[in-house]
Amino acid sequence: IAWTSTASNGRFKLFTGTLEGEPGKQSLQGKPLLPDRRSPVDRYYYSDFDHELSPTWSPNGEEIIYVSNPNVIYGTGGLWRARLDGQGEAVLVRDEETSWRARPDWSSDRKRLAYSSYLGRQWHQLWVTTAAFEGDPFPLTYGEFDVTGIRWSPDTTRLAYVSNENYNTQIWIQDAVSGKKQPLEITSRIYREQQAQLVLQVVDSNGEPLPARLSVTGSDGRSYAPDSARIHADDGFDRSQMSEEVHYFHVANQAVQVMVPAGKTEITVWRGLENRVIHDSIKLEMGETAYHNIILQPLDLPEGWSSQWQSGDLHVHMNYAGTYRNHPADLVGQGEAEDLDLQFNLIVNKEQRIPDIGYFSPEPDAASTARSVLLHGQEFHTSYWGHMGMLDLQDHLLIPDYSAYPNTAAASIHPDNITAADLARQQSAVVGYVHPFDKAPDPETDGNLTNALPVNAALGKMDYLEVVGFSNHIETASVWHRLLNCGLRPVAAAGTDAMANYASLRGPVGLTRVYVDTGSDFNFASATAAERKAAWLEGLRAGKTMATNGPLLGIELAGQGPGSEIKLQAGQSLDYSGFMRSVVTMDHLEVVVNGKVVRNIDLGKDRSAADFKGSLDVQESSWVLLRSWSDQPSPDVLDIYPYATTNPVFVEVKGEPMRSPEDAEYFMAWIDRIVESAESHPDYNTEEEKRVVLQNLSLARQRFEQCR
Repeated sequence: IAWTSTASNGRFKLFTGTLEGEPGKQSLQGKPLLPDRRSPVDRYYYSDFDHELSPTWSPNGEEIIYVSNPNVIYGTGGLWRARLDGQGEAVLVRDEETSWRARPDWSSDRKRLAYSSYLGRQWHQLWVTTAAFEGDPFPLTYGEFDVTGIRWSPDTTRLAYVSNENYNTQIWIQDAVSGKKQPLEITSRIYREQQAQLVLQVVDSNGEPLPARLSVTGSDGRSYAPDSARIHADDGFDRSQMSEEVHYFHVANQAVQVMVPAGKTEITVWRGLENRVIHDSIKLEMGETAYHNIILQPLDLPEGWSSQWQSGDLHVHMNYAGTYRNHPADLVGQGEAEDLDLQFNLIVNKEQRIPDIGYFSPEPDAASTARSVLLHGQEFHTSYWGHMGMLDLQDHLLIPDYSAYPNTAAASIHPDNITAADLARQQSAVVGYVHPFDKAPDPETDGNLTNALPVNAALGKMDYLEVVGFSNHIETASVWHRLLNCGLRPVAAAGTDAMANYASLRGPVGLTRVYVDTGSDFNFASATAAERKAAWLEGLRAGKTMATNGPLLGIELAGQGPGSEIKLQAGQSLDYSGFMRSVVTMDHLEVVVNGKVVRNIDLGKDRSAADFKGSLDVQESSWVLLRSWSDQPSPDVLDIYPYATTNPVFVEVKGEPMRSPEDAEYFMAWIDRIVESAESHPDYNTEEEKRVVLQNLSLARQRFEQCR
């Protein structure tokens, strides 16, 4: 047997071994095929050490072809060939940027190698090359879908593979000579034991069907779903709380059938953050068919809140090299099931491809419905400066979609994120920083600090910040609070970074979302998709926001909500009032002024709802917000922990700007570290590029000097 394992050192290594002993009592002793090797080049995403993946035997059992990445910066590496007797060096069969899906297979005639490649395409297709190292490859399929898991038939006349041609996964068989193909149809299912049939329908209090997200766990502890469902899983679950990840699927507003074993079946239902998470169960007998309605229970929100505050996810990837294939209607359907009013599909590269580039349009996608609007934006993808979201581009995507990619013609760190933001704003785009920090940067100790978030903020080139997103919310908020203390006002926003076509990776869409106040006079429900987009983005720009992955918050200071500015001629006491409603219990509800907690609101025994009021003595220019968070993760919120924050209400006293010498010094030290790296960067194309980059850094530092 040849296999890949992390058992020896935590890295993917190839092992070979022989099964010994009688069937049922066999043992396996393995040894690594190759020694460890540390690469001399810096890698993008991957370990310093080489990995080995996806072994395929030669027909005579004397050699293995596998995927490995010696001296490769991007991707999982090329196709290599090695002898099992240790004689000779490993030979490169195909030098190509691959992904985890290459999975080569050696034909029984020893002459051909089939594998998956996205060479020159947005999707993986079936390619064939010679098993020797001198051959040139050619494709056997041509489609806008994935072909993976390829295997030769023993007589080499056919190839079987897994494809998402029909959006879900399915096995297909293709003739190796004529190209004729057909799916392997499932005509019947044979169960080890007789099953029970559960027919589920999610409805509102009036019995009207609703789309939703469901998780079904059988009496055997395994997850179940309809045969045709695309099943997703929470890859970031907390193993101290549960033994395996939550599996879920989305349903439209119709009944679905799930086959489950006899016994108690557990059902969990989610529909956004304005309805309670429902935990239900039903006991079924073997062979029984049971019809079960699940009635959603809306949270008791303040009157008019739901019609005035609309939710959006600023960071979704419709297709990003995942298992399934999405089209816009799929993404809209997921949004409807999550009770998400808008979502932005951020078109972005995945290595050498940009899977959703053909969907770009300044207009709302035609698949948008009265329940959910789909919009296409861009993620500008440079890990040197930090990733940026670009919403509502009016003409075109920025190409290339990145800078500072080593070993490419885009190795220069120009365009920097200031230049890229300017280019986006020339198209009237809204620009923000996405998934910022797992840990707040420390300019004194961080070895390679180049993230330009404070530079964009200082120069007014950042409209919003994903305070709640694919990062640590409290750590990110601590940096955001420092920016606010320096008089800068990036708006609190949220984006999931949902990989919507993956079976198990960050999601679902709307996991983290930003609510925007579109005004009591605007009828969001009856407006066109274009009108909803315009009103929502206007509210986002104005800072009328609340970012969350669970709790819903509201606060008013002297009758003014988030994003408002109150001007006082002298310090005085200001009344505040607010609320919190949550689908999960919370540990903290806090009023924060200038980064410091000034009020801890009592959450009572229930810890999922609160209404409060009080007063603050405001003697200097300040900002005031409400936030709520939990100390531990919750299985009902598929994120690291529940968290929410409003955008601030700003108070200007005697016309004085916000100042914070301590925070200004922090950002100046941060920028100094960036300057060190930018000055010594070797890959500028011209001296003018270097001048522009350093000038932008200098101007940003001057802005923080004014805050001291």
